[in-house]
Amino acid sequence: MEAEGVHHRKVDVNGIKMHVVEKGEGPVVLLLHGFPELWYSWRHQILSLAARGYRAVAPDLRGYGDTDAPADVTAYTIFHIVGDLVALIDTLGQDKVFVVGHDWGAIVAWYLCVFRPDRVKALLNLSVAFMPREQALWRVDTLRGYYGDEFYVCRFQEPGEIERQFAQLDTTLLFKVFLTSRNPRPLIIPKEKGCTKLLGIDLPLPSWLSEDDINYFATKFNKSGFTGAVNYYRNINPNWELTSPWAGDQIKVPVKFIVGDLDLAYHFEGMQDYIHNGGFKRDVPLLDDVIVMEGVAHFINQEKPEEISDHIYDFIRKF
Repeated sequence: MEAEGVHHRKVDVNGIKMHVVEKGEGPVVLLLHGFPELWYSWRHQILSLAARGYRAVAPDLRGYGDTDAPADVTAYTIFHIVGDLVALIDTLGQDKVFVVGHDWGAIVAWYLCVFRPDRVKALLNLSVAFMPREQALWRVDTLRGYYGDEFYVCRFQEPGEIERQFAQLDTTLLFKVFLTSRNPRPLIIPKEKGCTKLLGIDLPLPSWLSEDDINYFATKFNKSGFTGAVNYYRNINPNWELTSPWAGDQIKVPVKFIVGDLDLAYHFEGMQDYIHNGGFKRDVPLLDDVIVMEGVAHFINQEKPEEISDHIYDFIRKF
């Protein structure tokens, strides 16, 4: 069910029209969704933050939902995405904001803090830890080397190919598969009949996800398609090249990080060693806390809405 009393509007940012949902008065908390999500992923946090004296602002990122989706794949570099957010912060009349990111939203938030730490009061990121450029983990060839050609990031590279596979499925079923997965192993999408094996199955929904929730996501993606969202993955290698001037830069804003122990991002090659054995703290010196939630999978802000809302509030109230 859609969050009650939220305000929808379109704003002009960085050459596109961005759909923004907001509620509340007070310091701004910018909520950045991941793949394959929307502002709606933050429906619980928006209400919670607004009730606690904050102005919660959740955009549909470029290429998603009711925000413009430029046709050219090169319009989805990290510079474009972060540029959208800097322009949005300006449009909101703010010098600095709190930022909360999940999945791709977390990746974008890390880059926002690298490029423009002057615009961020503090950052709480979910699921995806900082990935230093020199490790080259977030490169297609690195991921292919670890997980093979059928790893989802590799499968997303060829324009149009994964969109055709997704189109073979009912979109509501596709979202049930995405959002209810509790398998922390690498996400493999076989090239032959990659999605068709899902046809005709009926997945039960967990208590934290309703048919209305699934239908909201499915309706929006039926309208927009998946190309804009998948184009983020198609810019992984270009992003790595473009960000060479920032090689070795640290994250210089206060950070809290939360991940579920069933999250596939927590099980990326070398990630747990990086998070827990000094690398993360080296690269993010103002890292305040790392929390691993037991029995929680990837879509953590939807699966554990009250706990995540409390973590956000308890962290940002310090500043």
